[in-house]
Amino acid sequence: MGNIITIEPGKRCGKPCIRGMKITVYEVLEYLASGMSYEEILDDFPYLTQEDIWDGVSFY
Repeated sequence: MGNIITIEPGKRCGKPCIRGMKITVYEVLEYLASGMSYEEILDDFPYLTQEDIWDGVSFY
């Protein structure tokens, strides 16, 4: 996973985040679980990459 999934105690209460941004892995998983496709997530969050999503799914 390298530096894609980051955990910082002072950011988002120490929850795993994508590349140090304020979007958590859990949030991305919630979007997928609600039925959003990878493409829809990438359209809504253009700063994310498909690799970010894959690594988030692999994290848990």
